[in-house]
Amino acid sequence: AAALGVAVLLNQSRGGQGFYRAAFYAPSLIGASVSIAIVWRALFADGAPVDRAQQLIGLDPGGWIGDPDKIIYALVALTVWQFGAPMVIFLAGLKQVPRELYEAAQMDGAGPWRRFWNITLPMISPVLFFNVLLETIHSFQIFGSAYIIGSQGNACGPADGTLVYTCYLYVQGFENSRMGLASAMAWMLLLAVGLVTAVLFWSQRRWVHYEEGGR
Repeated sequence: AAALGVAVLLNQSRGGQGFYRAAFYAPSLIGASVSIAIVWRALFADGAPVDRAQQLIGLDPGGWIGDPDKIIYALVALTVWQFGAPMVIFLAGLKQVPRELYEAAQMDGAGPWRRFWNITLPMISPVLFFNVLLETIHSFQIFGSAYIIGSQGNACGPADGTLVYTCYLYVQGFENSRMGLASAMAWMLLLAVGLVTAVLFWSQRRWVHYEEGGR
């Protein structure tokens, strides 16, 4: 959603588009690195900039990293921050939408939201499907950021706050030396990704529109 929203804004004619595109794309290049995960961990620690900022708006003090209920949101925020790659794909899809469709809809009295819902989304639905598919598969594979952000003597965060599936697989295989169980979990992960992918491909017949051959 963040990638699509920013792509819609960058698709409009305005100055400095090259800079903004590069600025929004950069996090996707460096966001998966260990150094960024360490920096992110420092930003959300107790007394860190995020903690001080939330105190300024009247929220209770306390870092997100040490709170089992909040640490997962720090991981979510890092994942959302890396929306550069899907944003570029969305932007390429938006460039292919004929401007005549928007002009005709505007002459008929359609507002911005109606044009977006009835023209933009159907026209970029193949691109939307592609991004949803890739990001869903990527979500199953998240490990490095969850392990580093949650590492406090416990590989999966305080009270297992960042206990994503791949992190649990790592704990079983390399900390508990249960390689047989870890291998079985890896195969189950592969089957789960395959099943979700199959469901997405099946569902595209209902909401993905192509120029040739209908849906």
